[in-house]
Amino acid sequence: MSKAALQDDQAPTLNVPFFWPVQLAADMVKQGLDLAARNVRFVAEEERLHGGLEPRLATGHSNRLRLRTLTLCDYSAAGASGTPTLVIAPYAGHTSMIADYHDGQSLMQTLRANGADHLFLTNWHSASADMKDLEVDQYLAELFVCIDDLGGRVNLVGLCQGGWMAAMLAARYPARVASLVLAGAPVDTHAGNGPLLRMVRETPLAFYEELVASGGGLMRGALMLAGWKNMHPGKHYVLEHIDLYEHIDDPVWLAKTEAFERWYESTLDLPGRWYLQVIDQLFKRNLLARGEYVALGRKLDVGAIACPLYLLAGDRDDITPDEQAMATARLVGTPKHAIRTRIVPGGHIGLFMGARTLKEAWPAIAAWVASQDAHPRRPGRG
Repeated sequence: MSKAALQDDQAPTLNVPFFWPVQLAADMVKQGLDLAARNVRFVAEEERLHGGLEPRLATGHSNRLRLRTLTLCDYSAAGASGTPTLVIAPYAGHTSMIADYHDGQSLMQTLRANGADHLFLTNWHSASADMKDLEVDQYLAELFVCIDDLGGRVNLVGLCQGGWMAAMLAARYPARVASLVLAGAPVDTHAGNGPLLRMVRETPLAFYEELVASGGGLMRGALMLAGWKNMHPGKHYVLEHIDLYEHIDDPVWLAKTEAFERWYESTLDLPGRWYLQVIDQLFKRNLLARGEYVALGRKLDVGAIACPLYLLAGDRDDITPDEQAMATARLVGTPKHAIRTRIVPGGHIGLFMGARTLKEAWPAIAAWVASQDAHPRRPGRG
């Protein structure tokens, strides 16, 4: 046998046991590099999800008015007419993106596609240092400017904190409101026994005053976000990070998560005086439900609300429990036959951007709102 043949016969292959450790080492190096790359993607995505994504409204619109506290966004379909529908987004430390969350999963898109097509949204501004002493009255006044600019009479859709502001406007100016939709909205804040009610009852006002003082006269959105997370610490401080690591290579999962965190992790600062007024007068003393809340110079009587009313609640809502959301029905002056109620499966934010609720509940609500044009009324002085 020639030397060359011998060398060929003896040429090692990766199947020879001598080379198994070599292959194992190579595999370990590759796995290590893959793991390192995965870890880098994980860290980068963590940074994006927790403050690295800018909130944005999902649907094209124009800005009709820019006021100090909000921008009035116009979502109306081409040629839309009839009574305008004004959606008052929550003003509770997050942006108005919750009402226009994602293309194909948007309350604004759902309302417009189902009859409420003369449509507007409050896009709240974060409070700056010079706004720290603004009160609820200033926000109600600018909402009234929006109503006036839209012709003087609107359908109001109030979401969460936007709901009690909508109820205040309807009580203060009943002739200006053609219909009222309240979704997850606290009016009688002492109804039920949810965790938020218990927390506010058990925490002295001085604690909230200290929070505002620490924010230089503002209630910082970052502090509020920490408070919401602490209601479910295991989910926010452990499980969500495990979920991210497990799905770091799943683009569909990441896209959905980024859409949510674009809203959830982006916070707004609130005027300290506004915040303390809400905590004390609405949540601690329940003055609106008791008929003792004074707004824009007059004591508000929720019983003055006589327009058609639609109440929407979630059966697992731990912010505004369903019994609290439904309690409004017994306070208003609306005839019982003109009150609609619906309790849907799910929690709080799912009322406004949950795919199931947007598909199953809101189309009927939009059609109900649109039907109010069949009974037009002229705005009065109220």
